[in-house]
Amino acid sequence: MNYRVPVFLLAFALTAPVALLARADSALPSAATVDQATTSKLVYGLLSDSRYAYRPRQLDAATSQDVFKRYLESLDSGKQFFTKEDVDRFAPLAAQTGEAIRSGELDPAYQVFAVYRQRVGERVAYARRLLKQEPDFTIEERFNYDRKDVPWATNAELDDLWRKSVKNDWLRLKLAGKPAADIRKTLDKRYDTLLKTINELKGEDVFSFYMNAYTSAVDPHTDYFTPRTAENFNQAMSLSLEGIGAQLQRQDDMVVIREVVPGGPVAMDGTLKAGDRIVGVGQGRSGPVEDVIGWRIDDVVAKIRGAKDTQVRLEYIPAAEGVDGKHRMLTLTRQKIRLSEQAAKGETITIPAAAGQPERRIGVVKLPTFYQDFEGRRRNAADYASATRDVAKLLAGFKADKLDGVVLDLRNNGGGSLDEAIELTGLFIEQGPVVQVRESGGRVTVNSDRNPAVAWDGPLAVLINRGSASASEIFAGAIQDYGRGLVIGETTFGKGTVQNVVPLDRWPASEKERFGQVKLTIAQFFRVSGSSTQHKGVVPDLAFPASVDASEFGESTYDNALPWTRIAAVPHTQYGNFAPIVPRLETLHDTRIRADREFQWWEEDVQQFRTEAAKKYVSLNEAERRAERDKQEAQRKQRQQIRKELGLPLDPLAEDSTDDGLTGNERDIVKDAAREKAAEKRPDPLLKESASILADAVNVLEKDRPLSAQVLPQSTGPGRWAD
Repeated sequence: MNYRVPVFLLAFALTAPVALLARADSALPSAATVDQATTSKLVYGLLSDSRYAYRPRQLDAATSQDVFKRYLESLDSGKQFFTKEDVDRFAPLAAQTGEAIRSGELDPAYQVFAVYRQRVGERVAYARRLLKQEPDFTIEERFNYDRKDVPWATNAELDDLWRKSVKNDWLRLKLAGKPAADIRKTLDKRYDTLLKTINELKGEDVFSFYMNAYTSAVDPHTDYFTPRTAENFNQAMSLSLEGIGAQLQRQDDMVVIREVVPGGPVAMDGTLKAGDRIVGVGQGRSGPVEDVIGWRIDDVVAKIRGAKDTQVRLEYIPAAEGVDGKHRMLTLTRQKIRLSEQAAKGETITIPAAAGQPERRIGVVKLPTFYQDFEGRRRNAADYASATRDVAKLLAGFKADKLDGVVLDLRNNGGGSLDEAIELTGLFIEQGPVVQVRESGGRVTVNSDRNPAVAWDGPLAVLINRGSASASEIFAGAIQDYGRGLVIGETTFGKGTVQNVVPLDRWPASEKERFGQVKLTIAQFFRVSGSSTQHKGVVPDLAFPASVDASEFGESTYDNALPWTRIAAVPHTQYGNFAPIVPRLETLHDTRIRADREFQWWEEDVQQFRTEAAKKYVSLNEAERRAERDKQEAQRKQRQQIRKELGLPLDPLAEDSTDDGLTGNERDIVKDAAREKAAEKRPDPLLKESASILADAVNVLEKDRPLSAQVLPQSTGPGRWAD
């Protein structure tokens, strides 16, 4: 793992909401549509009613100011476009926010966005003028990129900020070896793309920004989804969609195939390849083909997706022929595509025999999210996507292979289905309570695993980090409370609330989806021990160094998050108590990592990352930055050489430049996708060490019967670590 300060990799000028790239359409509505006005009233009704919201919030004067502040920051999070004078002039609009949302008269949102669009145009024009002359990189100067808590700036202060931003962009490209002419061309195009992006946003985007400013003022995990974003959310949860099976990316004015999904129509046909450009889309075998050059990517995707067994015609240019190549036509039949990238995956780590200890084989389950196809489950479909089902299959394979233990890797698993968290816990316990859920009225419901069957009753460890949240915390907390396995890693995110998706079309009873959905906080969950994970998270039994500071990432960083609290515990089986064995495991762990170069490198990288991030600035002096870059490259090459000498797995990204100075859509898409795949194969010292810790626990408990009886009193049930 190689940590780098984010500002080295990201162009400051692209911190605006640029995820939506659109067709050229400069006309922006000045008022909400009828449907948007209705939606606003419906969202207000939900969030202000205690029958729905766990912590409803009335749209009083203070809340109106808060919502408006969040709206400004959602548009201009870096405070690099609006001036202090703009924000002062917006004061009357801020006071109108509550009434605007209640009535559906959303003029303030559009008035502010019109100024925002104007300011982006002015700033981009200024940045492009700065490109006429190469900056002076010999002077001592800093670019302070962390603008989270700075006040809104004057026009003169923004001039200086953008001068330094452009200077940083130029320096990154210069350090990557680009000549001045190419740098000017690249940056001019980059800033022009930013301007196009903002100019092409539509009224529905402005409405979405405004509604989400409101929902985020209620609590950090309540969100508004437009009909399209609701569809994308449901597809992500179900790990499936109906389409052609290709990952698409916008580059310049064209949509390009980034990756072909195995088993999908594109892969089965074999004609289209990564890098091919889609320039037209037609429906059916004979429908007219629409030119989609310059369209926003989600509009193109909407045209390509469709019902299973229907046809779509694609006009494309092969990658090898360049943008001016001959146009080709291809007809594909849409199918249901399983998004396997986010599905559970298994592997086996072998811990070699050493110091009188036998070789141990540890199974690893990597679970990126707690996914479930809600609609498929409702229909009782035989093949609906389910994290629990997929993990159960992997555990069955581990059991058949007689592995010595299992590590469930939940790092960066942000949660998902509550039902899946409960059912997944049930794979490791006989039956019993898993999580307590308290509703807004105070009623507490205990959600339990009622299936006595156990998929894995052997040694278990759960690997977590600060990115493990919500359903991950329910699972890890239950495993810890039951004493069913060791919890290893970092303290988790600290999200202890439950959300439900509420379709807004249910009230007007519309025949089609018009109003979108709200992901609404409806309850708070508690561990069976009675403790909430809110703010505090799940604390591991055996801790690794924190890779990110809790003040920078996690529930505790939200200014309106629910406080920590606790309720009464519920009776549950205590399979084990690992406290007596943890000191011995820590000693073995400390001894091993002192000789583990990869773990040491990871610790060094974490410390370097945190040190650099704490500075919140980068130097704009070329000699200083070049020395930093050369030091990083020398370190990377030295580590790769040591890997070769010691016979360690090589880093597949060791030959990559520290920073190429480009943004994601400026790189070669095929090479960038290949680099992402290679990154997945980089050495993972934390996973390897977690497997070693679990092997240590098995070895210690096998040799020390009195300790085993103390740690695992329920030795005949799940968790029979030693026979």
